[in-house]
Amino acid sequence: MMNFGRMAMAAGVLAMLAACSPQGGMDLSQLDPDLRGWGGGGLDTASAAAAASPRPAPDTRGVISYPGYQVAVARAGDTIATIAARLGMNAAQLATYNAIDANAPLNPGAVVALPGRVAAAPAGAAVAPPLAAGAASGAVSDPFAGQGMKKPNVPTAGAAAAAQPVTQPAASQPRQHVVTAGETAWSVARKYNVAVNDLAAWNGLTGSMALRTGQRLLIPVAGKAPSAANVVTAPGAGSPTPRPPSAAEPLPKEKTAPASKPVDKPAAPDLGKTRTAASGSGKFRMPANGAIIRTYQKGKNDGIDISAAPGSSVTAAGSGTVAAITRDVDQVPIIVVRHDNNLMTVYAGLDDVTVQKGQKVSAGAQLGKARGKGVVHFEVRNGFDSVDPEKYLN
Repeated sequence: MMNFGRMAMAAGVLAMLAACSPQGGMDLSQLDPDLRGWGGGGLDTASAAAAASPRPAPDTRGVISYPGYQVAVARAGDTIATIAARLGMNAAQLATYNAIDANAPLNPGAVVALPGRVAAAPAGAAVAPPLAAGAASGAVSDPFAGQGMKKPNVPTAGAAAAAQPVTQPAASQPRQHVVTAGETAWSVARKYNVAVNDLAAWNGLTGSMALRTGQRLLIPVAGKAPSAANVVTAPGAGSPTPRPPSAAEPLPKEKTAPASKPVDKPAAPDLGKTRTAASGSGKFRMPANGAIIRTYQKGKNDGIDISAAPGSSVTAAGSGTVAAITRDVDQVPIIVVRHDNNLMTVYAGLDDVTVQKGQKVSAGAQLGKARGKGVVHFEVRNGFDSVDPEKYLN
């Protein structure tokens, strides 16, 4: 049986879905952006995500200094050329080092890696203007962003401390990652076991989370993990003993049945006889000719697995538009079709894809063929929320 929990790692699918919704984008505050809840694949990095530190504040010129390198933080209206002029650097060299055109506008808060160290800011230099509210730090909506974080002290104009850059401690120096072709913000976040929201905040990514080949990213530095308990006791008093449940109320009385009494066993479902053809009035048809061998379980299997003969056709469950075609970590194609009423269907476990992104398809149109493993994974999603496909099948 295929491990379709790994399919969830193809995070580009949902990134494309957000871009292709009828409104031009979905509310990302309702999305699990790291896909840690998909399929139970054992890649839960939520604890690491919760322990990330905020990015250090830049100096008056927008520069963050580490022992091994420096980066500049873009302001509103900045380009590589304006940053180079502000820091007295060669614009062409700075643009090449960051794989971007020197005159391309930068997202406020975006990180620009410096190929060499710059000198201290001159005494009395003006303080860098603050970013507009919500301007940059990765426009992934997070209702809990900033809670419990200490606000950095912003130096005043002309302060003596502004003349010298503050070099961050060596222990807080983040790793740098150079983006290669095909990588996404989600795949980079999973590679380093950090939250994609933190990756966006540290690098000033836009709401589309778009990356460019050759872009240099800072990998967020982990902060202090939250303590398991907040109970404070006086010195020498010892730790309190947890109260057992039986202390709150007595245990219920139980009547034990004799061991010889037969136990009623409910009839086990015969998955091999699950319907495979039109037999009702649902919205969608079966995408493959075969029996359902694994049913939908919210949070464990966000779709159904269908036994399909290798090389047999995999077809569109309903009419719609091909919203995205991407691949999982094993380079197996994943197809997403958008339908009316905010519904989407997802197909995995197929080869020989016969459609293209943006193509309109009718119900029963061939999307590809079942792979040699003989299992097709099929999901129905209402927006980003998975629903039981069997409730929508004919």
